[in-house]
Amino acid sequence: MSTYSDHDVTRRPSNIHHQVCNLAAAIVGWILATISMDMAEWRDWSLSTPVSPSNLVYVGMWQVCFHHNISRVWFCHHYTLHEHYLPLDIRVAQHLLVVASLLGLLGKASTIFIIRNLLKGNLQRNATRIASVAAGSLHLAAGICTSATMVWNFSMVMKEEGISFPSDFQLPFKPDAQRVGFASAVAFVATLLLLMSGVSSLMSRFPHNSEVHPRVSDP
Repeated sequence: MSTYSDHDVTRRPSNIHHQVCNLAAAIVGWILATISMDMAEWRDWSLSTPVSPSNLVYVGMWQVCFHHNISRVWFCHHYTLHEHYLPLDIRVAQHLLVVASLLGLLGKASTIFIIRNLLKGNLQRNATRIASVAAGSLHLAAGICTSATMVWNFSMVMKEEGISFPSDFQLPFKPDAQRVGFASAVAFVATLLLLMSGVSSLMSRFPHNSEVHPRVSDP
């Protein structure tokens, strides 16, 4: 009768569980990073000037939003990668967040490849190890991109830096007060999950045998 070796039987479920946890952390981290990229609440501006149509303004990486004092409706002005009035930190952050989203997507694909190999039980150890290193490196790089965006945004808020928005936005160069918005908290959680998934993937270990060989027991 044919059975699998004890080492392979115990090692495979452990590896599969480990990679599934990595994938789950990476997926949640990637989703949160993508959500934070589209959020306007990176910087919360408080205004008291009568020129502005709103007392509260949310400045994001892709849009600035404010609640109109008269109509009580939220208005958002979207901007692109090529707006000349945006400060350097926002333009760099736009690129970093896009790169983080792409890297996270590729990292998840690598992790799915590893899980597929483990489930099939026919491992190409070198290919699986390379995929694990790739997944870990990609998730680490994505986490670094989101953390760099978060830290730079925090620095600009602490320095009370202003933004020269176009005149039709009716927004001053600087607010009366500003603070870090909720999007930074979302990016912080995303960074933690992506970094944890990356480190865990790089520390993964796989069986030395390229296949799960059956062991023939005596009748």
